[in-house]
Amino acid sequence: MTYDEALARLQAIVEDLEKEEAISIDEYKQKAQEAKELLTYCRRQLTTLEEEMHTLFDGSI
Repeated sequence: MTYDEALARLQAIVEDLEKEEAISIDEYKQKAQEAKELLTYCRRQLTTLEEEMHTLFDGSI
């Protein structure tokens, strides 16, 4: 999964949860868990990129 795919899926989950339609507690729990996993993945990707950028440009800026 790419960062963009994870972010798109996360946005879709948020849109689903913002709808006025009623969903079951089990479905809500599943979507919340998936969103948490996607957030963790995206944060990890951003942290890794930041570390790589610091390593790449360390002392050269």
